[in-house]
Amino acid sequence: MQSEILQIEGMSCGHCVKAVRQALEAVEGVEVEHVEIGTATIRYDPAATNPARLRDAVEDAGYTVLQEA
Repeated sequence: MQSEILQIEGMSCGHCVKAVRQALEAVEGVEVEHVEIGTATIRYDPAATNPARLRDAVEDAGYTVLQEA
């Protein structure tokens, strides 16, 4: 498992936190450790997914990934 901290733009409330968490949890091989306004800390199996799929999941939920920290 690899760890990743995503910097996310566009989150402003608890609904945003929930939406990002659900989007990331839907990606195969992802364990969400923590989501708060502006960041998500996850662990993922590189055999099952990759950073581009993580970014796509967040962006499909309506938010922008600024960078992986």
